[in-house]
Amino acid sequence: MSAEATNTGAPGRRRGRRIDLRRLGRAALSGSGARGRLPDAIDHVAKVHRAHHPGADLDILRRAYILAESSHRGQMRKSGEPYITHPLAVTLILAELGAETTTLTASLLHDTVEDTEVTLDQVREQFGEEVRFLVDGVTKLEKVDYGNAAEPETFRKMLVATGNDVRVMSIKLADRLHNMRTLGVMRPEKQARIAKVTRDVLIPLAERLGVQALKTELEDLVFAILHPEEYTRTRDFVLAHAGRPDPLEATAASVRAVLREAAISGEVIVRRRHFVSVHRVRLKRGELTGSDLGRLLVLVGEDADCYAVLGELHTCFTPFISEFKDFIAVPKFNLYQSLHTAIAGEGGQAAEVLIRTHQMHRVAEAGVIALGNPYAAPEAPDAADGERADPTRPGWLSRLLEWQRATPDPDTFWTSLRDELAQDREVTVFRADGGTIGLPAGSSCVDAAYAQYGEGAHHCIGARVNGRLATLSTVLRDGDTLHLLMSADAACGPSPDWLEHARTPAARIAIGRWLATHAQEPAAPTPPAPPVPGPPRAASRVVAPATQGPVAVVAGSGGPVAASVRLAGCCTPVPPDEVTGFTVRGGTVTVHRAPCPVVDRMVTSGRKPVEVHWRSQDGGSAGDYRVTLRAESFSRRHLLADLTEAIAAAGAAVVSAAVEPPHEQRVRHTYTLQLPDAGRLPELMRAMRRVPGVYDVARAGRSVTPAPL
Repeated sequence: MSAEATNTGAPGRRRGRRIDLRRLGRAALSGSGARGRLPDAIDHVAKVHRAHHPGADLDILRRAYILAESSHRGQMRKSGEPYITHPLAVTLILAELGAETTTLTASLLHDTVEDTEVTLDQVREQFGEEVRFLVDGVTKLEKVDYGNAAEPETFRKMLVATGNDVRVMSIKLADRLHNMRTLGVMRPEKQARIAKVTRDVLIPLAERLGVQALKTELEDLVFAILHPEEYTRTRDFVLAHAGRPDPLEATAASVRAVLREAAISGEVIVRRRHFVSVHRVRLKRGELTGSDLGRLLVLVGEDADCYAVLGELHTCFTPFISEFKDFIAVPKFNLYQSLHTAIAGEGGQAAEVLIRTHQMHRVAEAGVIALGNPYAAPEAPDAADGERADPTRPGWLSRLLEWQRATPDPDTFWTSLRDELAQDREVTVFRADGGTIGLPAGSSCVDAAYAQYGEGAHHCIGARVNGRLATLSTVLRDGDTLHLLMSADAACGPSPDWLEHARTPAARIAIGRWLATHAQEPAAPTPPAPPVPGPPRAASRVVAPATQGPVAVVAGSGGPVAASVRLAGCCTPVPPDEVTGFTVRGGTVTVHRAPCPVVDRMVTSGRKPVEVHWRSQDGGSAGDYRVTLRAESFSRRHLLADLTEAIAAAGAAVVSAAVEPPHEQRVRHTYTLQLPDAGRLPELMRAMRRVPGVYDVARAGRSVTPAPL
């Protein structure tokens, strides 16, 4: 949109047809052409659109362009081009992906309501309700009205609109792609801010909607801004191999010969990796070969042909069985379908092969955009209550829309949104009644309970997983059968421990709200004598001993009173963290790190903080502090050994470790560690981050062994 205007020379690899913005600007300023004839500036968009939709009605595009050009006339981008070049470029991006006419019409008008005098009522009168809805969905909220909450509230509004029509997010993704392509004239700090939001929110949304063509280019553009040194090194490596013989071309020729001999009609293409993909492969494998810079793509006509090609490749070449994945029989949650395998190519080098039909390829590249208009002329009756049945609304979007309704605070929403989108895998759990629940990978029975019953999950008391009794903390796997056990006691509710097992924002928000509402204040002790006059106390004082058992001393008017102290699993405080506490049911004091988001929520809900501090560590023994750390990394050989060595060198002992299976070349390690001195924790985390392939180390909020107070 208008905030991201720019320089056509920004770094990053370009995809698709490039636009000569100066020529486009001259065509836009030269007028709208004869009545009934397409203006010159939109003629190239019409040609691309007709290639995908030969029978498309172009008159509505002509009228939309005329309105957009006249309303934006006189406005210029920061790079000097007429502003109309931006909506034209966004529309061309969508046209190349095969978007239908209504989406293109809305993309031409997507900034008119935000930046000109055109109103939504005018858009409805001239182009209909669908176009009005799409334009409204991508229109940003005014910062003058919402202040610092404008950006998160804009995304909330956009996601709610996407829940009703996924084409809203298609336009937003194309809009952000063009703005990222032309970000060079912005100040470096603003480039970094926009790139971080793109990385944390829009790239995961593009992945979930299956729009790989937009996602991969956005990744490269973000990579260039946020990691310029790694980007330059990767780009130079790719360019250095550009003039050398490509071993994949020879392997592709051999594959074509095999398919001809088997009488299988197919197209074999050498598909180059984008820069971020090359970077990930380098981190995973260390040294790269020419075959690692691309993959073979085999396109066939029918699903059965995919498996026929797979059989021929595994018969005529040496396959790497560990690399085989079948996403046709079990598609990804973002509509992606393909067969993945790897064979020994020229010189014995591994060549990765993707096998799919032409339709699968269109969906793999364009995702929901390739589905056209999912709301046009349904053959079956719509869902009850007159709602449109939307086949493109996946489980993750439904979950997101559910929990955002319970999150009025924009900061909490923004944090929860990023956490939700950071989960890049899903599992499907089968309910006892035959239904299914879609959850992020790593979710527990607690998450499933709130996904199935909403606030009714407060009364859950247990579960059966695959027919066996299981604790609510049990992590669910893809294909598990789940039977939740509910209590008939209306007073039954969640315990604070549930927050340690909940991974989804919906569950954590519901549990936190219930705990805040049902917290019991401890009874005040009966004073033996009238108190001595003095200044009022703002809060009780709890001493959190650093080397003894979980007992604290609460200062009261009648003297010290023993109180149970528990470290919060959401932030796992250890000395010398700055801490604060809150009294929960039974008089227990839960201790949180001061920056923990739960602290703000507790204070906002009216809870009074309890003053706490760490008891002196004098006399403590070694190994008194336990903390759980989570290392996110790109998968490679010897990674576990290198991380363990770094931990040992930092003076920590491994109590337990868990390694999740690699996914998309990424792997997560979770370690519960014993430290002789809590002050060594920052250096330990820095040492783990220095291990090659590790890109983040953070304190885990779940599966934590509490440090003794």
